[in-house]
Amino acid sequence: MNQKSFHANEISKSFGALQVLDNVSVNINPGEIVGLLGPNGAGKSTFINILAGYEKQDGGTVVVDDTPLDGLKPNARARAGIARTFQSGRLFGNLTVAENIALGAIGLGESGKVARERSETILEILGIEKLSAYPAGSISHGNARLVGLARAVAAHPKYLIMDEPAAGLNEDEAPKLLNALEIVRKNIGCGMLLVEHNVKLVTQACSRVIVLATGILIFDGNPQDALNNADVKTAYLGNAGVH
Repeated sequence: MNQKSFHANEISKSFGALQVLDNVSVNINPGEIVGLLGPNGAGKSTFINILAGYEKQDGGTVVVDDTPLDGLKPNARARAGIARTFQSGRLFGNLTVAENIALGAIGLGESGKVARERSETILEILGIEKLSAYPAGSISHGNARLVGLARAVAAHPKYLIMDEPAAGLNEDEAPKLLNALEIVRKNIGCGMLLVEHNVKLVTQACSRVIVLATGILIFDGNPQDALNNADVKTAYLGNAGVH
């Protein structure tokens, strides 16, 4: 491709007789926030598991900045610049917020000094310095989501995959996440893939959305155009509703 991007090309995956993904191709550019929508069973989780190295595709390739990732385990993909957040957050409750964030860098082999510096910088960038010394198990669900994002960013990823970061957030917490995503985009510059059921948040956060239905890519384009697309309405929005 001779350009910097995170590219999945014609990804296919079956579990027995069930075709979960059928020749799905997606491209994410640096500094771009792309939303991934689709109803339950559309293949979203399988797709991001393949991108991050937790599942192996039957066909197709995954490439970051012209480097194929096929066959690499999640830790090797992390070193290649691919970070991922999980629905559960997976924070260490007995460690402080700052220590949890530092783990994102330590996990890639950075020194304790570098990890602490990154943690301090990211806390400041996201405006959550006051949480630094709190045990992660004592903070609110909304703040835990921000800390999970901060930990992933501490790895200095080229591309960040986020698995439902808004899950469980209330109306006051969701705007804070939106603000954090934009801050990360501007200050870190990584490309982001945002997997979400919250359609409103996706349309606000993302410059582009892709929509999966029964393992097939049915839309790739502007968020507002997605809301008016007949295929998208039928496959996803008609079932989930948009509010």
